[in-house]
Amino acid sequence: MIRKIIEIDREKCDGCGLCAKACHEGAIGIIDGKAELLRDDYCDGLGDCLPACPRGAIHFVERDAAAYNEKAVAENKKTADEKTGSAPLPCGCPGTHSKTIIRKDDSDLSEISSAVARPCSQLSQWPVQIKLVPTNAPYFDGAKLLVAADCTAFAYGDFHDRFVKGHVTLIGCPKLDFTDYSEKLTEIIRQNNIKSVAVVRMEVPCCKGIENAVKAALAASGKMIPWQVYTVSVDGRITD
Repeated sequence: MIRKIIEIDREKCDGCGLCAKACHEGAIGIIDGKAELLRDDYCDGLGDCLPACPRGAIHFVERDAAAYNEKAVAENKKTADEKTGSAPLPCGCPGTHSKTIIRKDDSDLSEISSAVARPCSQLSQWPVQIKLVPTNAPYFDGAKLLVAADCTAFAYGDFHDRFVKGHVTLIGCPKLDFTDYSEKLTEIIRQNNIKSVAVVRMEVPCCKGIENAVKAALAASGKMIPWQVYTVSVDGRITD
């Protein structure tokens, strides 16, 4: 049957094993230092493994594959438990599970009892960390992308309404993560129909790294996409 199933790029995979831990069906194993789909009928096609991969090595394809077999999965997990003498957690870290967040329309205030409406979250997807998001998550299709230094949400008081609203949000800290985000961002822009990119950074010099990563990713993707940089001062002002 033709169905949606994961595919693992062995060249990108570094064998970290996070995808195998995240797959609650036991469909992925580490073989010769690389992640592999062990059996088609173990994969439920839900993609819990995608956001767990820090290299963006897993994506969905549609191909001829055996149907998901819940009974076979249960038997395999039972055998694994008997061998190890303990039952594994039913899934990987819940915080890495990719999902879209549906917000009520702004005009729907029926549940607000106070005279003054409290600020509401405008976040539209999870996860938000650049290192955790899958490069081909469905919420990227047609998205306006916000790439923000994580400190900006604390420094700027109206961050959700001014920047998060209407955007898919990615955050990171180029100084503390010790990584170059440009490769991941390049794949996100290259693989998806991104409409625009907004960068929000702090005024401190080390925050220039997140702006440079976006600039490099836009150039490497080969796409002409509108983008803009906003700089936030430590006392919470937009300085440009």
